[in-house]
Amino acid sequence: MYFERNIYSDLLKHLTNKQITVLTGMRRTGKTTLLKQLMAETESDNKIFLDLERLDNRDLFASKNYENIILALKQKGINPEEKIYIFLDEIQLVPNIPSVIKYLFDNYEIKFVITGSSSYYLKNMFTESLAGRKKIFELKTLSFYEFLKFKGINVEKTGFPFTKLSSFEYEQLNAHYFEYVEYGGFPEVVLSELKEEKLDLLNDIINSYIYIDLKSLTDIKNIENVKKLLKLLSVRIGSKLIITKIASLTQLSRETVNNYLQFLEDTYIIKRIDVFSSNPDREITKTQKLYFTDNGIVKVFGSNNSGSQFENSIFNQLSFYGIPKYYARKDGKEIDFLLNEFAFEVKESPDEYDLKNLKRISEKIEIKNTSLIGKHKMDNFQDYIWGGSIF
Repeated sequence: MYFERNIYSDLLKHLTNKQITVLTGMRRTGKTTLLKQLMAETESDNKIFLDLERLDNRDLFASKNYENIILALKQKGINPEEKIYIFLDEIQLVPNIPSVIKYLFDNYEIKFVITGSSSYYLKNMFTESLAGRKKIFELKTLSFYEFLKFKGINVEKTGFPFTKLSSFEYEQLNAHYFEYVEYGGFPEVVLSELKEEKLDLLNDIINSYIYIDLKSLTDIKNIENVKKLLKLLSVRIGSKLIITKIASLTQLSRETVNNYLQFLEDTYIIKRIDVFSSNPDREITKTQKLYFTDNGIVKVFGSNNSGSQFENSIFNQLSFYGIPKYYARKDGKEIDFLLNEFAFEVKESPDEYDLKNLKRISEKIEIKNTSLIGKHKMDNFQDYIWGGSIF
């Protein structure tokens, strides 16, 4: 069964653009499904889908004479005298593919739509060789709005930062939101009914990342060091990222920790956010904070802190609207997220004091729009946003 993703309309519009459409993101986020759907909606018979996990399809691009690739496509029914649509899945498996695509793109009327599972690899391959010829789209795990569609629930969005919900809608969605916070938004995990199956799938996704992506894309010899780092990071969600402390706890050098963090971010496992500063004398100006790109990853690495799980989920929900920052003063006063001229503070069970504190700090940095976000329904306190209303 096909469920339309939020990104799909932008991808569909880009089909008419001559540029190469590049769809990237973590493993198992649904890139292949989107690619096949785009091909199905392409109004041309002169099109072909090639899965590069198949060795015979990889061999097609192995020839050093790129004109031989055109001959091979002709044998598959493609007419090079007309506009061609080529849909390539998992391009990271063919090392010389940028050179091939560049030649074919420059010499024939070909629209390429391609997928790859690693930003790290794609950036290295595409930055120079296909400069100006491509547009990269990132497919994330499901937003909560998409999560609900996968569950067969349709709720009308009213826009950033939240959707107004009735009491009935809250009761209908509450259990689903708790599931979303705990297990995240990988499509097949969402569609699985049993908790044991969800955990098995999440472990399989992470193991594939560690033992395939990590081994194939880096020269890291001790995989256990990366796993140790990930476990350590999972209990530091939303905390300031002190590299010297992490290096000490993992017994790795600062340079190694920095390299690992960069790789984890480039391959969509983590995301670091910067601090907002308007007065360097009073505020923290450099230290970053860290979040995981899906709560299912947090679940695998064993963080049982419901508060940090909730904060991580809110980060990911907000990240569909931009890249949040955080705010911190040297006296310890903080705001969890700043985004699109809004200040957001995340509390599982918010109260009036939290709201007053948020407004007081926000006034100091001239941010008028403030939202206190809670996980639980508070009958005695109404002036907050329920986390499940952020679509």
